[in-house]
Amino acid sequence: MLKRLRKKSSKTKHSDSTFDIKALINTLKPSQDFQRFVLESKNGQCWVNYIKTMVNPDYIHRDVFPYLTEHSFDSLEEIKKLLPIENIQITDDVREIQTKLMNGSVIIQMKEHDSKCLILSAVTVETRKVGMPEVEFTVVGPKEAFVESLDTNINLIRKRLPLPQLQVREIESGKISKTRIAILYIDGIANQENINTMLQRISDIEYDNIIDSSYLTQMISDNKNSPFPQMIDTERPDRVSAVLTEGKIAIIVDGSPHALYAPITIVEFFSAFEDYFQIWHTASFFRLTRLFAVAFSVFSTPLYVAILTYHYEMIPMDLMATIISSRSDVPFPPILEVLILEVVIELLREAGARLPVKVGQTIGIVGGIVIGTASVDAGLTSSVLLIIVALAALASFTTPVYQMSNSIRLIRFPFLLFAQLWGLIGIAIIFALMVGHLLNLTSLGRPFIEPIFPPRLQDLKDSFFRMPFNRQAKRPIYQRTEDSMRVNPKRINEKNDIKK
Repeated sequence: MLKRLRKKSSKTKHSDSTFDIKALINTLKPSQDFQRFVLESKNGQCWVNYIKTMVNPDYIHRDVFPYLTEHSFDSLEEIKKLLPIENIQITDDVREIQTKLMNGSVIIQMKEHDSKCLILSAVTVETRKVGMPEVEFTVVGPKEAFVESLDTNINLIRKRLPLPQLQVREIESGKISKTRIAILYIDGIANQENINTMLQRISDIEYDNIIDSSYLTQMISDNKNSPFPQMIDTERPDRVSAVLTEGKIAIIVDGSPHALYAPITIVEFFSAFEDYFQIWHTASFFRLTRLFAVAFSVFSTPLYVAILTYHYEMIPMDLMATIISSRSDVPFPPILEVLILEVVIELLREAGARLPVKVGQTIGIVGGIVIGTASVDAGLTSSVLLIIVALAALASFTTPVYQMSNSIRLIRFPFLLFAQLWGLIGIAIIFALMVGHLLNLTSLGRPFIEPIFPPRLQDLKDSFFRMPFNRQAKRPIYQRTEDSMRVNPKRINEKNDIKK
């Protein structure tokens, strides 16, 4: 990594020698939002440069230009003392001048092609207000969601974690976009190896444009070819604050209303943050319900194909009569019948997601009813299969994390293919392959299916079910945190009520 950084720095130094302030201005001149003019003072003049779409015009016309026109000055140092503004910088570094200019700063020169410039920030930030979560909405709990401003998102986290140990490391990535990426962690809790690994992976990104945090998910994951996401995407600052106290590392990208965090395990994808706002009995029941729903979504239609194709003797006689009567007019084999309905469901999902909200809901409901009823009446599919596919689609929506929901939609099709080829044995084969893949999968170098493997009884307290908070005195083992204790286990069970 150090060798690559040295090569990058040597390339930059070489390019700086052939790039000067005159070349920068000539590059910007054709753009109609670039402003360059001479400002007259009492005893001379100076050259002012800025991009009007990036600066606050009220600020520069109220707090900058009047001081320059009404006073005398002979150098940039005198202008710096004259202006009642903080963070004024004088530099001849062309790369820094370019960066500041493109990010909303005003550049002042004493002469037309002076390499030495005065830089003052006058940036205007256009962003939406903090609103309610749309993807991870909860009935109880906070109602704030991230926005597209990096500084605002860090503020939402810092006000929940007012700790000096909360560290923010900022990296600029993207050859063209120059996107700001912030890595957040709590010093003294987060594992230093995880921090170094994350910083190195983000620093090593070679790409021209980083638009959203989802780009990073694909670039820095341990296994980029896996259908399973190895980082969790969230729009809730309260969730990010909670996982930071567990020792995880969060990533926020400027311009993205979502944050990423790692390392994670597969069971976290089926844990809604609302679980922590409810009593542990209810939260545990809902988690187990989600896990059952996901299993049903993946295995229901492959089992239908396998049993009707190879193992129909497993079906009870009373149920067999119902299935035979529902399939009496269907001219297709079970696999083709299932694929027709699965493709229709996927088309309805995509149509509902791409259309406006109100129209998309109508398409999903009306389209599902009309197409489902018509396909049964036309004899293209059986009514039994229609019920199974509809329930499987409904069960897949119970996954709290949208990324995992997409993965579940995808892995159903290999199960269907193997069920058609070898029946239940085919399902067992593809299931074994999937389990083997999950065993080898890691998130930031940590086991992905912990606490199943390696088995850790302590981490089961907040996995498939959620135990009470007083039973979770330690942080998850797999993260190897520097401070493993959340609270003193002796005091957490003490009763503080006044004794009578």
